Amino acid sequence: MKGYLFLTLSIVSEVFATTMLKLSEGFTIFGPSIAVVFGYGISFYSLSLCLKTLPLSLAYAIWSGIGTALTVIVGIVIWGDIFNLYSAIGITFIIGGVLLLNQGDRHNATT
Repeated sequence: MKGYLFLTLSIVSEVFATTMLKLSEGFTIFGPSIAVVFGYGISFYSLSLCLKTLPLSLAYAIWSGIGTALTVIVGIVIWGDIFNLYSAIGITFIIGGVLLLNQGDRHNATT
């Protein structure tokens, strides 16, 4: 359970850092630029801690998949990025893939 808490912190801080990366405007604005370094630092440190208890393939799939989906949502909500059928299908596939990886990992643990 502790691994999933660190993974959640890693995902949230990665999405935060990516959002700040957009706001930094190519690292020309000081505050968001510092927030990028801080956010990614927390993200990678938390990811390394979650890997003590979670398999690499599962943790990375969840981290990248959910992080990507949340980043798409942030782009849509904050910057008015386009949301259409393709976006919805893509997010569905990402989340579906993460769920399948998680189920496969549980199946291997029980056999």
